[in-house]
Amino acid sequence: MTREPTAASRVARRGVMVWLLPSSLTALLCVFGLLMMLVSGAAWLAAAVQDEQQRQQNDAAGGAEQVGAGGLAAGSVPAAYADLIAAAGNRCPTLTPGRLAALLQQESRFNPKAKSPAGAQGIAQFMPGTWRIYGKDYNKDGKTDVWDPADAILSAADYLCVVAKELVGVPGDPVNNMLAGYNAGPGAVQRYQGVPPYRETQNYVRVIRAAEQRFTAPDSGGSKASGAAAKVIAAARGQLGKPYVWGGGNTEGPTKGGFDCSGLTQYAVYQGAKITLPRTSQAQRTAGKGVSKDRIRPGDLIVFNNDGNWGHVGLYIGDNKMIHAPRTGKNVEEVTVAPGTYWAQFPWDVRRVLL
Repeated sequence: MTREPTAASRVARRGVMVWLLPSSLTALLCVFGLLMMLVSGAAWLAAAVQDEQQRQQNDAAGGAEQVGAGGLAAGSVPAAYADLIAAAGNRCPTLTPGRLAALLQQESRFNPKAKSPAGAQGIAQFMPGTWRIYGKDYNKDGKTDVWDPADAILSAADYLCVVAKELVGVPGDPVNNMLAGYNAGPGAVQRYQGVPPYRETQNYVRVIRAAEQRFTAPDSGGSKASGAAAKVIAAARGQLGKPYVWGGGNTEGPTKGGFDCSGLTQYAVYQGAKITLPRTSQAQRTAGKGVSKDRIRPGDLIVFNNDGNWGHVGLYIGDNKMIHAPRTGKNVEEVTVAPGTYWAQFPWDVRRVLL
């Protein structure tokens, strides 16, 4: 194999005289070069140490310095971000603090300095173009800073809710579609009419949905009922298909051949927990204690202001669903209360009657 001639040999072959530098000047240049290498190496080492210290701080924050806050399991997120995540996780019905925490864990391991090879930045891994549109200065320090968790976490929650709204009507689970839209873009979810067939996106959704319960406080919702709640829900499910009858139903079962909304909830709660509720939806709105939407759990009542008089009530069963007796001409049914659906458009209160 023929090697490319070196610069020196090319010069020599051309008959050009090469002048050698004095040895003292050569020595000085060598020392200067060595100093520059040392300075560069020191700067690189300092940056590496700083990155490692930040990583260790994040890991420590995820370990020893953990607290619970509004819907979050105690010890599940770094203490510095717990209140931010708890507040941001209430932005819309498809979002919960535990779900948002699972997303941030998947995106950056709660590292506010994270930067991906693709250019995504910060704790919520915003792409610069998306941040320019949806990033907000939530801590009011005069800067809209993707590297500041106070800005990035709440901006991520807002963006997730925007994505969820854009994807209303797309087949499939609204939460899965929202998460897929955050990862792959809402356009991809619309194009494929559900979670796109991208391995990364499907794994992303699967990991977050599996992890969200670990970040969720035991009394703040979830999808599975147990104890008295399971019995109450089973009692309500036993009446699926019964006709709606205004004024129908009591603690013992259907009357006049069926149930109205509050008759059904009165029956189910009594049969499952031996608790006697008031008879009307307006009165049931005062039963038990009020809880925020982000803390809803199976067995809670949802009282809707669909008529200006808080005239409807249903039994929450988890996964954005309820059982209710809707109206004349309809039967007792299980329906979704997810964003974009009929019942989600009305104001509603959550009442915890299984204390």
